[in-house]
Amino acid sequence: MASDKKLVEAITSMEDDFAQWYTDVVKKAELIEYSSVKGCMILRPAGYSIWEMIQKNLDARFKETGVENVYMPMFIPESLLNKEKDHVEGFAPEVAWVTHGGSEALSERMCIRPTSETLFCDLYSNIVQSYRDLPKVYNQWCSVCRWEKTTRPFLRTTEFLWQEGHTAHATAQEAEERTIQMLNLYADFCENELAIPMIKGKKTDKEKFAGAEATYTIEALMHDGKALQSGTSHNFGDGFAKAFDIQYTDKDNTLKYVHQTSWGMTTRLIGAVIMVHGDNSGLVLPPRIAPTQVMIIPIMQKKEGVLEKAAELKEMLSGVCRVKVDDSDKTPGFKFAESEMRGIPLRVEIGPKDIEANQAVIVRRDTREKYVVCIDELQGKVEELLVTVQKDMLERATVHRDAHTTTATTYEEFKDAVATKPGFIKAMWCGDEACEKKIKEDTTATSRCMPFVQENLSDTCVCCGKPAKTMVYWGKAY
Repeated sequence: MASDKKLVEAITSMEDDFAQWYTDVVKKAELIEYSSVKGCMILRPAGYSIWEMIQKNLDARFKETGVENVYMPMFIPESLLNKEKDHVEGFAPEVAWVTHGGSEALSERMCIRPTSETLFCDLYSNIVQSYRDLPKVYNQWCSVCRWEKTTRPFLRTTEFLWQEGHTAHATAQEAEERTIQMLNLYADFCENELAIPMIKGKKTDKEKFAGAEATYTIEALMHDGKALQSGTSHNFGDGFAKAFDIQYTDKDNTLKYVHQTSWGMTTRLIGAVIMVHGDNSGLVLPPRIAPTQVMIIPIMQKKEGVLEKAAELKEMLSGVCRVKVDDSDKTPGFKFAESEMRGIPLRVEIGPKDIEANQAVIVRRDTREKYVVCIDELQGKVEELLVTVQKDMLERATVHRDAHTTTATTYEEFKDAVATKPGFIKAMWCGDEACEKKIKEDTTATSRCMPFVQENLSDTCVCCGKPAKTMVYWGKAY
């Protein structure tokens, strides 16, 4: 029992030190290992399998909307990167440069992709000639490199995995429709698969993507009250097309520039799942993206028939869930703690007395509720509970977000909310970047988004008192 207790004690309480709790969880749940390369992480099987679940689900959703997957080079020549001024300026501080091939200096520096707009633009300039070639709706799954000063597993690392969609359209309307379509797809995925409620909206000009005409975002609230940008969708207009000369001949036989979009999600989503749902015993994974949904734990497994019954239950449940049997020689208490640490949604216990009574015990990870179930009814009960757990996790996360969303109509209220009430702050804004900068300087809070669902909280800007133009969600963020 001492080793069972030690496993849980290895996690710092989130109430004492949330940052250390997070680090403890990602390490103790064996999601990652730190790399000898500064700022990079090694994704272990437990962590990578969650990314595979996310990737599989998102990829299927993309393809339902006509997206095709491609793969682009990881190197970008400096001359290509420099073609779009705002874009290169936005990424310059984060770019890693390759200057040598073997022992020879390169004639032109190449960056390791921080993002691939320029590569896709170069491709489109070569393959788009006619309106018949449009739209191009491409996506790639890859890694990117951004030389971050401060890193934290999943949330901000020098290299990370993501998907980046890049599309080209004949009209501005088509591009805008695709931009919003992908944002809505992201929000639906996060709410229905990750059980994380999202605020959808538009970024301010100060916070939009370098080179974009407009950036749209989904914002989530973590357990500690900080915001996390969880996915973005950008409308590039025809700015990149003009920089890269991407033109097509339209039906009226005139040359026109394409209109482009870009959208992406990253392994940061795993960090979001940890910080929204986790507790002091470790991970709590939503059933729909849990690599293992049910762990069967045999009790007194050396007794005759116990392991055989556990295997029988696995066979029974494999048609309705992703299930494993923990037949290791660890103690049952350690297996329980380990299953909880890894966030497995349901635990099924089976021992000699259960076999004799033709029953099994189901334990929910999220609430720790126990159910004694007749083995003949086990399959149906597991199916039912997986749906219930997913639904309950989203409801709890939504209640938490709403309970940690404050309204401020004066600057004093705003500053007090930032200082004493972790979470989102809803407040009106005049649209002047000077106020946005002042708020950040005074409070460290930033604009998260101008939500699609607007509210008129007051007629004046919370910062300067001038006439307000829009309601904004503000908050401290990762």
